[in-house]
Amino acid sequence: MLDRRRLFERVGQGLLGVGAAFHFAPAFGQLAVSSKSDPHRDVPRPGRLGNPEMTMLDDMRLDPRVRKAMSGMPAGDPADLLPHVTLSSSYEECLQWVAAMETLHNEQDSAMRAAMPDFSDVVTEKKTITGRDGHEIDLYIEKPKGAEGILPCVVHIHGGGMAFTTTQAAGATRWRKTLARQGLMVVAVEFRNSGGELGNHPFPAGLDDCATAVQWVNKNRSGLNISSLVLAGESGGGNLAVAAAVKANIEGWVDAIDGVYAMAPMLLGFYTSVPSELLSWRENEGYQGTREVMRAMTRVYDPKDEHEKNPMAWPFHATQDVLKGLPPHIIINYEMDLIRDDGAVFARNLQAAGVAAISRTVTGAPHVAEIALPDLMPELVDDTVGSIVGFATQLARS
Repeated sequence: MLDRRRLFERVGQGLLGVGAAFHFAPAFGQLAVSSKSDPHRDVPRPGRLGNPEMTMLDDMRLDPRVRKAMSGMPAGDPADLLPHVTLSSSYEECLQWVAAMETLHNEQDSAMRAAMPDFSDVVTEKKTITGRDGHEIDLYIEKPKGAEGILPCVVHIHGGGMAFTTTQAAGATRWRKTLARQGLMVVAVEFRNSGGELGNHPFPAGLDDCATAVQWVNKNRSGLNISSLVLAGESGGGNLAVAAAVKANIEGWVDAIDGVYAMAPMLLGFYTSVPSELLSWRENEGYQGTREVMRAMTRVYDPKDEHEKNPMAWPFHATQDVLKGLPPHIIINYEMDLIRDDGAVFARNLQAAGVAAISRTVTGAPHVAEIALPDLMPELVDDTVGSIVGFATQLARS
């Protein structure tokens, strides 16, 4: 019989870039280095820092609702449908993994679409613009039905590790319509992926598409009737949201962007090592992702390993000179997430560069729970939506 405690530990690896799955391990294992003279230093280490065999389902930090839902899942291991990848897998092997991951995601998509609320109060318009390479970029513009007057605007960039899925996926569609329902104009960007159905277009293709979309929205502020322009994205889309702001800062058009809202941004490309301050890569490894999977997505995005320290590819490596002058940022992290600390440390780097930046960590939550589990954690959805609406409204230009 399948060990259900391992079920999402494996399939969740690929969904890290989408925020569409989760997994589970004892909450606190071994004690930290103890001191007989100071018993207060006998602090349990969380996750796999304390117990390398822990799964997310056993980790007592996990939100009980998520544990209950996952404990009732049927037997069978979806990860068996995915090709095996290692730290040394070739570019072609990594592309095969991305394609299989997208197929699995698409199969799961139907269930999420069936649970979609009625959004008849939101209207959608499709607009096609021309990209830097002469190709077409589709934009999906959502706003409240019958809305009059100026609206704050969010340019939304979907997750998927910059490698797979689309704006039309159920999770991304539901998320942007939920935002629009609360009084925002939401512009979703169908950027070129580095793999999958919309690939294969390595860095900087997807970033260039997002930058083009931001510049188009900024140029058409009056016609769109918007009061602010906030870049928002989750996971791989969080990377692209932050990276687009970094790119704009480097190229001299950062004034087009009023703010950045990144949820679990995938800011560190995994090549050979992880900075020591990113404890979540040790604490939560295997819960929803592994280094092997992160390496596969990094290789697809940067096939020749040419951009390891490029801040437009991986904003984690941006220097203070590059960060200085960026617009305000809000970064949301998730306690059970492999890449939790990437966002927290990056927020400190922003603050050190004089950028107004706030970092929050959601207790007990897996990767991008608002999109992956909207019906299981409705109060989190409401809180994050309210935060985005408030942020975009606060940044309105007079």
